[in-house]
Amino acid sequence: MKRWYLYPFSLGYHLVTGVRNLMYDWGISKSTRFKTPIINVGNLSVGGSGKSPMVMYLADFLSTHYRTGVLSRGYGRLTKGYGITNYDSNYKTVGDEAMQLFERFRNRFVIGVCEDRVPGAKKMIEDMDLDVLVLDDAYQHRKIKAGFNILMTDYNDPYFKDFLLPAGDLRESRNGAQRAQIIMVSKCPDDLTEEKKQYCISRIKPQHGQKVFFSSIRYDENIYSKDEFLPDNNLSYYDILLITGIANPKPLIQHLAKFSQRVKHLKFKDHHNFTEDDIKNITAEYRKLGEYKLILTTEKDYVRLKTFDYLRDIVYYWPINVLIDQKEEFNKTILNYVSKN
Repeated sequence: MKRWYLYPFSLGYHLVTGVRNLMYDWGISKSTRFKTPIINVGNLSVGGSGKSPMVMYLADFLSTHYRTGVLSRGYGRLTKGYGITNYDSNYKTVGDEAMQLFERFRNRFVIGVCEDRVPGAKKMIEDMDLDVLVLDDAYQHRKIKAGFNILMTDYNDPYFKDFLLPAGDLRESRNGAQRAQIIMVSKCPDDLTEEKKQYCISRIKPQHGQKVFFSSIRYDENIYSKDEFLPDNNLSYYDILLITGIANPKPLIQHLAKFSQRVKHLKFKDHHNFTEDDIKNITAEYRKLGEYKLILTTEKDYVRLKTFDYLRDIVYYWPINVLIDQKEEFNKTILNYVSKN
């Protein structure tokens, strides 16, 4: 969303972030480099750009070849410092994104949290004997020097059409894209043509050595609760209460509309910490629905909602995965970086 009346403030923001980046570029501010390969997945804008599905894809793929770890800051947790996600963890101790990863993959790879990425990465690499570390959302965290950067940008709201905060949604100048080795255009439509791809590439203007890839989101064919699953084509039989606490629920709403028009949506802010009053409101709305009804949410919201006794048995989540165009070339690029380092 563009807020032109705030453009004068964006000039000040541009000055501050520009000076900060120059200090790192010129070596005035210290940036720590590691011998272990580090892949950073981030973006230039605030809000959802498909980082989480990409982190899941990378960690899952790399774990079949190397001892892999994922490090995030643990946004929204009630704890501080370094920690490793395990069976005793919950979203309050490690954050919803780390918990989402653990719920899906369990011990396939190591999942750590630390708001200060440098000591967090150092301890995680050494203690867990990692071959490769994936950083979640650390593109602007320049105290750590990742060897490989993947910049995510939403096809429907690309960074090259956006502006700096607060007039736009960019955390830093568009020039920040130059630090990326791969620019991933995410959430692409299924009917994306070669002509539209070339238009995106022409606007991105990749630097020498940069690669541009395109990806889309694929919803699972089933939705899942604590003990069972339901095929997506059965959703048409139900009244659905949709609960979202993510940055951009629009793709989920559009996909759900293919299966059901009987949907009541309760929207909360990203990483919303649900309260007892929220649950009372959700419960009241649920009871208003017809005889055949269910509560549907995202995989990330599920790790928070399932902690409430009343919802635990009636809430379903809808997993998503990323589908990468030219997947083999993408995988090869990632493996080449890790193997060489």
